[in-house]
Amino acid sequence: MTDDAYVRPVPVARELRTDLVLAGVILVGAVLSAALSAISGIYGDEQGPLWQAVVYAVVLAVPLALRRRFPATVAVVVCTAYFAAVTLRVPELYVGNIAMFIALYTVGAWSRSRRRAMIVRIAIIIGMFTWLIISMYSDAIAKADEAEVIAGAMSPYVAGALLNVLTNLLYFGGAYYFGDRSWLAARQRATLEERTAELEREREVTAAQAVALDRVRIARELHDVVAHHVSVMGVQAGAAGAVLATDTDAARDLLDGIEGSAREAIDELHQLLDTLRAPGGGAGDDAGEPSGSTVGLEGLPALVAASDAAGLPTAFAVVGDDAPVPRVTQVNLYRIAQEALTNARRHAGPGARADVRLRYDASAVELEIVNTGRVVPEPRPGLGQLGMRERATASGGRIEIGPRERGGFRVRVTVPLGGASSAGRSVPLAEAVR
Repeated sequence: MTDDAYVRPVPVARELRTDLVLAGVILVGAVLSAALSAISGIYGDEQGPLWQAVVYAVVLAVPLALRRRFPATVAVVVCTAYFAAVTLRVPELYVGNIAMFIALYTVGAWSRSRRRAMIVRIAIIIGMFTWLIISMYSDAIAKADEAEVIAGAMSPYVAGALLNVLTNLLYFGGAYYFGDRSWLAARQRATLEERTAELEREREVTAAQAVALDRVRIARELHDVVAHHVSVMGVQAGAAGAVLATDTDAARDLLDGIEGSAREAIDELHQLLDTLRAPGGGAGDDAGEPSGSTVGLEGLPALVAASDAAGLPTAFAVVGDDAPVPRVTQVNLYRIAQEALTNARRHAGPGARADVRLRYDASAVELEIVNTGRVVPEPRPGLGQLGMRERATASGGRIEIGPRERGGFRVRVTVPLGGASSAGRSVPLAEAVR
């Protein structure tokens, strides 16, 4: 926030009540000071009448009740009253100095226009020093016949005049400086409050985004788990119904397969619930994967076998030597393969086949799922494809999803291994196949 952009807000009721109390204190103090000054005779025979001091006290104090609302006007009124009182020898000096300091300070601290604040204060200071020089010159002429006045460059009169000038410099300079400091402090508080409010709004937005992302992750996990197993069970149930009347043994085997798929779905849903319940756990993390879970690269052979049993002939091949793969990456690759095979069973059509190939090289692991089938002119991206892309990105890899010219579909994901963290347990695929 720049100086030009910031405008100090209008005073609140509490600040206005404080100004009213201050005006009352100044009024009482000015009246007491005037009475004591009149009794002490500070101006001698040139001293003005006491009633002028009472009027001066009122003119000095009452405007201070509105000093924050109209700082420039109050400063002009108070300073003019002070100059007039000194010129007329009104018997009051001390409270008037305090009131003028407060008025000049308020112009710097509360004026809503910084240009006006500068002009008003400089005009008052120039006027004061002009009046001071004229007064000193008049006193010098009046006392020119006194020998001690002209006896040397630092006579008592000259020393007193210089002390008066120095005192006024410190007086008005202090009022100017502290007024500006108060305004700067108010601007800094306003900037801090604005930034605090922005941070609070950003925190609320971030919290809402985190909730939305968690919902998307949960939906993705449920989609991956439920869609795969439900599609397998649907195919097996249809096949069981078709052979039930002619081959009860085959139908029984198919029903056993449906039961196995249901158990696997329930187990994976339990794993997902354990992940969500675990402190700091999130969908897609490996926090909820129990030891020996088949959701990983070691589970790909079983996934391929389930796809083959569900009616989509699927082959599996490993190319290259096994390399350690972080557990989170394994889970993501498994889910990508699961989603790709599920989509193939749904959309490839009769007579389709699928191939799952896992390739290792020195710096990356690549998973490719290719299926034959009907030609897909322009696939519509859904939650499944979005989930695959998110999983590939979360593992630091890249993914290609699209139809093949000869029919069918291809999903290829490549994840670099050189800079990946080996979090979790990595199981060599050869061990899983054996």
